[in-house]
Amino acid sequence: MLALLQTRRWLGFTILVLVAIVAFGLLSNWQWQRAEEKAAQRSALEQAAAVNPIELTALGASTPNWQSVVTTGTYDPLAQVVVRQRPQDGRNGFWVLTPLLLADGRAIWVGRGWLPASASATTSPDIPAAPTGEVSVTGSWHQFEMVDEAARVGLPAQMVGAVDPQVLPVPGDFTGYLRLGAPTPPTAGLTFISRPQIDDSMNLSYAGQWLLFAGVALVGWYFFLRREAKEGPT
Repeated sequence: MLALLQTRRWLGFTILVLVAIVAFGLLSNWQWQRAEEKAAQRSALEQAAAVNPIELTALGASTPNWQSVVTTGTYDPLAQVVVRQRPQDGRNGFWVLTPLLLADGRAIWVGRGWLPASASATTSPDIPAAPTGEVSVTGSWHQFEMVDEAARVGLPAQMVGAVDPQVLPVPGDFTGYLRLGAPTPPTAGLTFISRPQIDDSMNLSYAGQWLLFAGVALVGWYFFLRREAKEGPT
């Protein structure tokens, strides 16, 4: 077999197999890294959500997303909007955002809940009225999103493309917004905005598959080499 490996044909084939094995290994490693990143994201989300709620005034630059926050204020229904393209449970829909006016005069945007889309996702839906009077809310803290240029124009009134102060009617006085775990008080037509499902099982599966492909390439190379060595030159 050693003599066979020295031929030009088998040298080229061996190099090709080695390149394929290295490529499969790199792809497997990339999928493992993606799985580890997702596992870390899921752990961070669960840890932040499990911490006892803090007052809005205690927010700091290091406050992580999903930290539970409590505050009290009055909703401003005149400035509320819906955020388009927010699918949930297999259905397209909107997030309903309403500014909450605090006693000290500041305002923070609050995602009050999820609203299913009608037949047309480009038409502003009827937004359920916000609760009146002073309300106490508990929600998860989130940094503002970044909006692309296409989301800035062409949308109907009371509809935005992202939770970004650049497109919201009023910017608010915080670097992020609150997302209620459940509409508080309960609001007809709105359901809670569900947490993202961070699943790393597909990445782990792909990582294993790339390793399997590398093994198949190696076994196939050896199988054909041995068979040709037994049969002798043709």
